[in-house]
Amino acid sequence: MELTLNHLSKSYDGGKTFALNDFTKTLHSGVYGLLGANGAGKSTLMNLITQNLKSDSGTICWNGKEIDSMGKDYRALLGYMPQQQNLYDNFTGEEFLWYMASLKGLKKKQAGERIKSLIKTVNLEKAQFKRIHTYSGGMKQRLLIAQALLNDPSILIMDEPTAGLDPKERIRIRNFISEIASGKIVILATHVISDIEFIAKEILLIRQGELIQQGEPKELLENLSGMVWNVYMNESEWKQYEEAGIRIVNLTYAGEKICARILNPSKPEWGIAEEIQPTLEDVYLYYESNLQ
Repeated sequence: MELTLNHLSKSYDGGKTFALNDFTKTLHSGVYGLLGANGAGKSTLMNLITQNLKSDSGTICWNGKEIDSMGKDYRALLGYMPQQQNLYDNFTGEEFLWYMASLKGLKKKQAGERIKSLIKTVNLEKAQFKRIHTYSGGMKQRLLIAQALLNDPSILIMDEPTAGLDPKERIRIRNFISEIASGKIVILATHVISDIEFIAKEILLIRQGELIQQGEPKELLENLSGMVWNVYMNESEWKQYEEAGIRIVNLTYAGEKICARILNPSKPEWGIAEEIQPTLEDVYLYYESNLQ
C-alpha cells in the first residue's frame, strides 16, 4: 500500500500565489498528522488527493499507477470527511448514510451492515432516526466520520475530525482512528495537536505550501531537546525578552514572579531558567514561527 505525491504544485492568481509548492511525500499504512496554520496548504493537499482539485504540476500515484488513469477505481479507495458540515437537514442520520452509500455504489446488504456498525461506532444509535437539523455540531461531526468510512476506504482523509466533540467523544474517535489505521493510509488534518500526539506514525508540518518538517513524534520532540524553558522573572525581565524578540509560548503567574515558557536554542539569560521537556505544541510553534 503506497500513495506517492510527486512534486505537487498548485497556484492561484495566475501563478502568483502558491497554495502548494513542490510537495513530495510517500505514504504507507498508518496515521499521518497534517499540521499547519490556516492557509498553509493543508486543504489544497487533501483536495488534490481526493481529486476535487487538479494540480498545476506533479503527479499522485497509487501503488505506482497515476490516479488520473484509474478513474472510478481510485475513487472507490477514498473516504473523505470534510470540515464543513453541509448536510441534508431534513434527512435522518440513517437516511443520510443510506444516501451516501448509494452514491458510493454499495450493494444493499453491504450498505445495511456498514451503516449499522458505523452508527454504533460513532455513538449515534439514539439519534439515527432523528432529523439532522436537530443534531448538535458534535453529532454532525460523527455522522461525517461515519459516511467517510462506509466503503471501508484504503485512503482516509479527515479534516478536523474531532472539532466540536467533547473530551470523551474525542478520545473515543481518536482511539477508533488508531484501531483502523493499520490497514489504511489515514491523513488527519487538525489544530488539536493532542489528537495526533499518540496515534500519528508521522507528522507533516506545512508552511506556505511547503513541507518544512516531517518525522515521528518522538523524533521531532528530540529535535527540540534543550530548547524549551520555564523562566521565572519579573516584569522588567519580561520586557527584555519582548524587546529581544525571543518567543514566549505561555505566561502564568507564580506568586510575585512571572513564569514564561520560552523556546530558545540556548539557556535564557534573564530570570531563573529551568529546562523542561518539549511537547508537540512546542514543535509546531517552533517550525511554524520559522525559529529554526
